[in-house]
Amino acid sequence: MYKHAFTCKSPVELPLGKIVCVGRNYAAHAEELDNPVPEEPLLFIKPATAAVPMAEPVHLPRGRGSCHFEGELALLIGEKLTDANASEVAPAIAGLGLALDLTLRDLQADLKKQGHPWEKAKGFDGSCPLSSFVKLDWLPDWDSLTYTLWLNDEIRQRGKTSHMLTPVLDLVAYISSYFTLLPGDVVLTGTPAGVGELKAGDKIAMGLEDDWLFIESRAV
Repeated sequence: MYKHAFTCKSPVELPLGKIVCVGRNYAAHAEELDNPVPEEPLLFIKPATAAVPMAEPVHLPRGRGSCHFEGELALLIGEKLTDANASEVAPAIAGLGLALDLTLRDLQADLKKQGHPWEKAKGFDGSCPLSSFVKLDWLPDWDSLTYTLWLNDEIRQRGKTSHMLTPVLDLVAYISSYFTLLPGDVVLTGTPAGVGELKAGDKIAMGLEDDWLFIESRAV
């Protein structure tokens, strides 16, 4: 678990806060799981205890059914945001990274069937492997970022921010209208289609753009 600072290519000395996630921000992912496409962002929170370094082995829960990988673009918040507008968001993003939103899919399906919250399926210890963060000392084109997830050397997910139902800056602004974002908070921006079960022994890797960030791990 992260207790102190993130390791970044250019250090961002921020303690880890909450992890705010968005469900179904890619229409193709909603469709692959037979879920309706939401009309507005579907938000949930993982606690800080969910975060583990992605560079270390990914420990899968035992005896809790199928555990799925969901690769996502992660944002590190560097300034307080409350009820912000999109123009205020970009300067408040301190770093870009990658994350796995690990999901106990069988448990999630059962919780959804009962109309219960998803926390046990989404926020368990170790459910959010995080990469290091690339410090933003420039402003990227938020609508043209690309990231890739490989499983056992096969491309399984290719995320393009241009395909998001709610774009990055609008998404963070929307989140800040419900939850104040503080320095050290992390936002996961949604997963593209191609999710699937992660099994012990699987090699998993993620890359951001061509050479901004690359990280690999193995499930155990």
